[in-house]
Amino acid sequence: MSDALSERVLNQDEIDSLLGFDLGADDGSERSGIRSIINSALVSYERLPMLEIVFDRLVRLMTTSLRNFTSDNVEVSLDNISSIRFGDYLNSIPLPAILAVFRAEELDNYGLLTVDSNLIYSIVDVLLGGRRGTAALRIEGRPYTTIERVLVQRMIEVVLNDARQAFEPLTPVHFNLDRLETNPRFAAIARPANAAILIKLRIDMEDRGGRIELLLPYATLEPIRKMLLQQFMGEKFGRDNIWESHLATELWTTDTEVRVVLDEQQAPLSSVLNLKVGDTLMLNTAPDSDVSIRAGSVPLTTGRIGRKGQHVAVRVEGPITTDAATRLTRRTA
Repeated sequence: MSDALSERVLNQDEIDSLLGFDLGADDGSERSGIRSIINSALVSYERLPMLEIVFDRLVRLMTTSLRNFTSDNVEVSLDNISSIRFGDYLNSIPLPAILAVFRAEELDNYGLLTVDSNLIYSIVDVLLGGRRGTAALRIEGRPYTTIERVLVQRMIEVVLNDARQAFEPLTPVHFNLDRLETNPRFAAIARPANAAILIKLRIDMEDRGGRIELLLPYATLEPIRKMLLQQFMGEKFGRDNIWESHLATELWTTDTEVRVVLDEQQAPLSSVLNLKVGDTLMLNTAPDSDVSIRAGSVPLTTGRIGRKGQHVAVRVEGPITTDAATRLTRRTA
């Protein structure tokens, strides 16, 4: 019996389960096993929820700008956002394609924008007055001409400008086109093992269209990672006027205790310990000198000591600014 167990052979389902291959998980659902250990170095884009808001805004901007650019009915849709290793993405690019390397100036790093051949020929056909209802003419096996590269470059500049506007509510960043490449080996902007965010966009112009893929390495997004971790940006994408009004009302009715400091002196600890009831302390403040008015330890303004009826009063001499009060505090100290 023990020999039979020791010689037992695993079937295909058990092997797939061990390796983490799930035949029913084509939609990118969670997997387990060795495949999960291999992919554990990747950071899921879902940990940066603000990215979805930014790219949804990019889709809306691109729909309007590409309609103006092509004078045609253009529909832009967001296919998916995923995490991928940079080397795996370069190996998966279907050729021929045009790869645009751009620089994010404020983030001090690079990104990659890929335009597939279907969209290239569609854009060229639309901009040069091709008839509607006919497929774009494709000639395989030849490099892209100068006219095709120039027209695609103009479209890429439009997309990069929309990307700048999409990030504007979050942080100012300018995407400047660096160069165009047709060979993925010359578009290496990161190490093959580095993680990156891949955004796939679909552009449809009636019966023509294609895909644009935007790749941003995590190193590019690292300076604004804290902003991307937020669930929403209330200060930028919308304001709660009811809460602001309520907070302002409560602040105006809040009681604040203020203190008037006549003088400050430095003395040895021994002399302070020798003070007795009835001792007199000589102050350096004259009757007409300015005194500091503070809220806790924060200087607010200055004033003059006087009397009103049977009470000692203070007359405020200046507006509530911390600069003048701080200078007076330093001078008296």
